[in-house]
Amino acid sequence: MIDMTASELFEYFQENLICESLTRAEVETLTAYLQERHFERDETISDAGDVGDSLMFIVKGKVGFSSFDGQDEVNVGTQGVGNLIGEMSFFDRKPRNLRMYCSSKKATLLALTRPMYDRLKVEQPYIAVNILENAVVSLDHLVRAMSESMAQIEHYMHGFGRH
Repeated sequence: MIDMTASELFEYFQENLICESLTRAEVETLTAYLQERHFERDETISDAGDVGDSLMFIVKGKVGFSSFDGQDEVNVGTQGVGNLIGEMSFFDRKPRNLRMYCSSKKATLLALTRPMYDRLKVEQPYIAVNILENAVVSLDHLVRAMSESMAQIEHYMHGFGRH
């Protein structure tokens, strides 16, 4: 269960264009399937090598992502309020490549665990489809951002403005 009211969650979804086709009643139903999790600065949310057991909505704060090569930890990005995280490992059930940690003073996440998602698919399929569509959009944004970064790197590596 979560401390956030159904109305607050509905407003959060509307403001961040997440599952925005859900009605207030459907969002109220969804609250029973979610867990609220709180983290402090630098606290690990999920470690590299872990298989995702939940996908999470960031409702307060920021989440950082880092990679460790055995010697150095490199920060590779952050996500803030209104973003879904953990969806890749959650759906493909493969170990995470990055460590997720709280990069702000505090962060609040709403987690949908695998068992609760499995229940949601059976008991409330329309809500489950909305969450799945949101995960697809989230992954699409990630792929597009990576593509832009790779294009910039390629452009830099082959010389700026070279003909």
